[in-house]
Amino acid sequence: MRSATAGALFVHQPRLLDAGEIRHWLAGVYRARADWTPCFEGVQFTLGRAYYTHLEEGQEDRYFEAARLSDASVERAVPGLQARMCAILEAVVAAPVVRRPGWCGPGLHIFPAGDWLAAHGGDVHFDTEGLRADDLAARAPALSAIVMLQPPERGGGLRVWDALFAEDGPEPEELVAHGDVPSATVEYAPGDLVVIDSYRLHQIQPFEGARDRVSITAHLIFRDGAWQTWF
Repeated sequence: MRSATAGALFVHQPRLLDAGEIRHWLAGVYRARADWTPCFEGVQFTLGRAYYTHLEEGQEDRYFEAARLSDASVERAVPGLQARMCAILEAVVAAPVVRRPGWCGPGLHIFPAGDWLAAHGGDVHFDTEGLRADDLAARAPALSAIVMLQPPERGGGLRVWDALFAEDGPEPEELVAHGDVPSATVEYAPGDLVVIDSYRLHQIQPFEGARDRVSITAHLIFRDGAWQTWF
């Protein structure tokens, strides 16, 4: 999967994880409920700390202070998941992948069934929060990778638009307000991998049913001659 997003809105690789891995890691996620980090007043949770949630909540310092503890909590709950995700990322870019120094490694999102995000979906956004000003200016290659552990019963796919981040461009909501930007929605099954360009506009769709939406997330950037990953 060398060219992860060339010529397409996303890359979708079905059934990357086997059923045993999925069951084992899901059980670990729920056993570690006490270690989940509530985000945005508890409308979503993470296992491991996500940079963008801390940035938007004004807790950026806390994210970096807790990076080692974050990785330890993920490893304790779902042993081997971060290493497995790094191996998946290396297959995506066909090159070695290293942890981004000082940042949290791959983690998990938990969107509770029947809650606000289930009804409304996520924000329309780009994944540029972890990119520095010089990264944005140079348009450093950056990817976002998601592996689905537990899709909701209905809905919850990832809608991806044919629109890329521009520093002086319209706000994400403005880009999609008139419905004239082409888009596609990828629906996940358990164990599926989806990779998008981090500069590409996207949104998690609303979902229904009694099952939480649980996914693994890792971001990638090519910097200082190497691919680096973080959550």
